[in-house]
Amino acid sequence: MSAHGLPFSRRSTRDSRDPLLEKSIIVPRNLAVSGQAQELDMTRFDQGFQDTVALVTGGGSGIGAATARRLAHEGARVIIADLDEAGGKTVCEEIGAEFMSLDVSDPDAWEARIAEIEQRHGALHVVHLNAGITTYKSDSGGLVEAFDLASMPLANYRRIMGANVDGVILGARACQRLMQASGGGCLIATASVAGVVSFPPDPIYTATKHAVVGFVRAQAPLLEPTGVMFHAVLPGVVDTNILSENFADEARKLGIKVMDPSEIAEGVVTACQAKTSGDLWLCLPEQAPRRYEFAPVDDIGVPNLDE
Repeated sequence: MSAHGLPFSRRSTRDSRDPLLEKSIIVPRNLAVSGQAQELDMTRFDQGFQDTVALVTGGGSGIGAATARRLAHEGARVIIADLDEAGGKTVCEEIGAEFMSLDVSDPDAWEARIAEIEQRHGALHVVHLNAGITTYKSDSGGLVEAFDLASMPLANYRRIMGANVDGVILGARACQRLMQASGGGCLIATASVAGVVSFPPDPIYTATKHAVVGFVRAQAPLLEPTGVMFHAVLPGVVDTNILSENFADEARKLGIKVMDPSEIAEGVVTACQAKTSGDLWLCLPEQAPRRYEFAPVDDIGVPNLDE
């Protein structure tokens, strides 16, 4: 895909929060899940992730696997959640992580898995909400095939909404209480450059990633006073099998620079170590992760965090 939006950097909600909005934020007096809540520590990840507990969805391959490897290398106790049991367990064996089977579109499954994490580890500090799919996955590519909304199977629509949108919203919903009780932490959602530009090859995928971007930006200032930061990473084209087995090769033939998943893992780490919240971290080839910022909208009559 080609980016044709304006690169930007979202300001910290601490620096730019409207006082009217701040009055509407309720900070819990007791963040404990069971027993005494840990003291908030907003510098927890400055020196790495030693002794933290990290959950990565879709960690059996691609960006999720790269993030799991990076966090484990930096000392985190990593839990990989995926429907791909074979892939997930392979990565877990490689890095000494724990595997959980999880359908991210299932709210009951989320609650059960977070309860297991609390019981086994007593805390949760980093959550990478990464699991995601495209509307179609073909065996032969499909990178340049025209998208036809009229003929799209409704089952495909429901499936991608469940993974890409429900997986982020339900994940944040299920994780925030334990993260707050753990002294705070960081949620990171995998969005896409397609979340801030148009991507006609897959309009439904584009819609889901725009939804993730909007949710992260709106939810972040509500979570920040509780010690939980919330960011999204916006990858360009990454060498994964999200579309097809030969997707990366096909993209290269079209002159598209393809990124290694480890470059997106770098964006996840950068987001965790930021002192702001609600940021969108643009991850493009041969560039360090950087914030992407929308232009503010004036005179809309409600608090605007982008001003």
